[in-house]
Amino acid sequence: MTTASMSISPVPDASPEKPAAAGREKAAESVIATVAANDASVAAPAKVAGRGKFREGFSVFVRAVLPPLIGIALLIGIWAIVAMKTTGIPSPYKTWQAAVVIFSDPFYSNGPNDQGIGWNILSSLKRVAIGFGFAAAVGIPLGFALGRSKFLNSMIDPIISLLRPVSPLAWLPIGLLVFKRADPAATWTIFICSIWPMIINTAVGVQRVPQDYMNVARVLNLSEMKILTKILFPAVLPYMLTGIRLSIGTAWLVIVAAEMLTGGVGIGFWVWDEWNNLKVEHIIIAIFVIGIVGLLLELFLLQIAKRFSYASS
Repeated sequence: MTTASMSISPVPDASPEKPAAAGREKAAESVIATVAANDASVAAPAKVAGRGKFREGFSVFVRAVLPPLIGIALLIGIWAIVAMKTTGIPSPYKTWQAAVVIFSDPFYSNGPNDQGIGWNILSSLKRVAIGFGFAAAVGIPLGFALGRSKFLNSMIDPIISLLRPVSPLAWLPIGLLVFKRADPAATWTIFICSIWPMIINTAVGVQRVPQDYMNVARVLNLSEMKILTKILFPAVLPYMLTGIRLSIGTAWLVIVAAEMLTGGVGIGFWVWDEWNNLKVEHIIIAIFVIGIVGLLLELFLLQIAKRFSYASS
């Protein structure tokens, strides 16, 4: 049997495809690594920006909160040192214990002369609200009139300049003489001390209204009521609010002193009554309460002023 010579073609080996697959895998890994690097390069600034915002916010918080806390701690520390050196001044801890007892039942009532500190604060606020309301009802319109009329301003200005420096408590005996009762006399004192800032600030605001506004009103032949409501009131509102803020601060300051002299129910009378009972820690508590209430009134009026700050523009 003759063996025929056959040319057998070699079976193609799979080895050439392996390098190609390995190359594709390397290319894919390279693409993935590039994408990951790009993502990391994008995420890194975002993380840095996030950390920067957090640090900035924390820094603002520390600058806003830390100084008041240090100031309060310094005040308490000085208070504690004075209390240790002086026998009549109660320590901060003793005052805190007394405050816990007082505010555990601030609205008790055992008769007209024995009521909780809550009722006394509300009574003082009621007197301030009544006197302040009457002062606003009289002072703001009078300020508009003085600002609009040079003749009226020249006539009333000397009277205001004469009476405004008088201490509010000097008006208290006049109130007792006229009203024959302590409560309306204290309200009268609040009225007379609150009216001056509102008159002066309102009049100044009216006088500072740009003349161009008034010229336009004359060209349009607007009535006095239209001028008042459409031009003067929006322009004068920031000045009015400033006068109201000054008046409410003065009113709250004066009512405490007036109640010490007139008696009855009120935070001023409560302070004087605690002094007669030699409870100095209660007097210190009242001092903080008076300051906090005055601060809250001031913040309330500041928020109103910010709400209407557009009028100044």
